[in-house]
Amino acid sequence: MHTSPPSRRIPHLLRNSAAALAVGLLLAPASHAAAAPPVYVHMNGANMFLENVVVVRPGQDVVFVDQDTGAHTIIGYDPATGKTSTRFDGAVQGTPGPGHPVSTYAIAFKHTGLQFYYCSVHAELVKEPGGRTVAKKRPTVHGFGDPMAGLIIVTTDKKLLADNPATTHQKILPGYFGG
Repeated sequence: MHTSPPSRRIPHLLRNSAAALAVGLLLAPASHAAAAPPVYVHMNGANMFLENVVVVRPGQDVVFVDQDTGAHTIIGYDPATGKTSTRFDGAVQGTPGPGHPVSTYAIAFKHTGLQFYYCSVHAELVKEPGGRTVAKKRPTVHGFGDPMAGLIIVTTDKKLLADNPATTHQKILPGYFGG
């Protein structure tokens, strides 16, 4: 029986996203790397994920840090079906301000691939013409106009892994609190 190569099985729906550029690099087999430090994704009063695209190794923690006074959710979803994840489903409480412990949510993925997520408090999933589901900013939410959504690329590609923003190495960002 003939099957399509892995690159042909990845949904064509990704071609317009930043993730599509990385698809070819995601297909390397997963390996057991030494424990890597976590990659941090920060949230504040702008109602957005500061690092909305991050790259991690299989098994490496992604830690969502709420430096906002308000609560947020982190919900995984499949853009091809619109179905939300029962495993990638977290919530973080607001933080009173600098000097207070921050609320976090951590998750790791065993296999290479693309992990889309959004905050259901500040964004909603909408099916676009053509069938792709995307996160859109809730009309009643303040912020910069972008939906509070992001993407985690799980790969073993060293070039992609080295391309994370510098802020992903810091748990707390000085001067980033807001709400």
